[in-house]
Amino acid sequence: MTFPTKYIVSGLAAIIILWPLFAAAADPVPSADETAIRENAKAYVAAFNAHDAAALAAMWSPEAVYTNKAAGEQVVGRAALEKFFVEDFKTDADAKLEVTVDSVQLMSPGVAVERGTTRLIRKKGPPEESSYTAVDVKRDGKWLLDRVTEDAAPQVESHREQLKELEWLIGSWTTKEPEADKDAKTAAPPRRIVTECQWTRNQNFITRSFVASSPGQPNVSGMQIIGWDPATKKIRSWVFDSGGGFGDATWERKGNRWFIRQNGVLPDGRRSSAVNILTKVSDDVLGWQSVNREIDGRVEPNVDEVLAERDGAR
Repeated sequence: MTFPTKYIVSGLAAIIILWPLFAAAADPVPSADETAIRENAKAYVAAFNAHDAAALAAMWSPEAVYTNKAAGEQVVGRAALEKFFVEDFKTDADAKLEVTVDSVQLMSPGVAVERGTTRLIRKKGPPEESSYTAVDVKRDGKWLLDRVTEDAAPQVESHREQLKELEWLIGSWTTKEPEADKDAKTAAPPRRIVTECQWTRNQNFITRSFVASSPGQPNVSGMQIIGWDPATKKIRSWVFDSGGGFGDATWERKGNRWFIRQNGVLPDGRRSSAVNILTKVSDDVLGWQSVNREIDGRVEPNVDEVLAERDGAR
């Protein structure tokens, strides 16, 4: 599919992350011309999604040139572009366009370079994504597309296939409060654990945030990242807690149970190890327990299994 059938771009997340909190106040205010070009992108999407070929063609200069490197095609002139749109909508009657402008650079009072990505969505099949560079020109006070070059967007690798058997974890979970047992020879689990799991972008990792609380004890919170290690061909995880401890683990599945062999460092520098067992009891109930626990080689009590329910499952 071509730029006329999909047009726009990604954001500036990486820059935002790198700037300190006060950077927002220092961000330059977009000029009137940049704002107009970005508004044109929104109008382009609206015209495309209405399948209005005439309105789309009117947003290009009379001598505009569109080049699609991936498809090996070129369309020259506003009139030819309108015909192109008409034919395109006949073959892609259900196509919808998403547009995001990545950057607009004013080269002179009447010329700007716009860069971004496009995303074309159909009822059937995966979305098509492309990157583009557009030269916008200002004619009679109005910004028009003059030269547009589109190419296939780089394909991002995803390990969702290797992690899909853990997809059932996605969502929010809360443990059932265990009954107190004064005679128990195992370590008492936290009275309440609240967990939330979600995919990261491109579904290469699953993140798990958690908060564990017990009466008379400070809450412990943390973050776990679960991913596929392509070097060892195993699922691995990395965990960091609010006290300053951290660890890493390898995952092995046996039936409906996952054996998570974890090694870590406590906030005071001592070494720890354990085998945590995650059990899929049902789609809405999971079990968690910890065995073979050691701190600096000293054996620690096991933690009995606790059950957690998916929030809203009842």
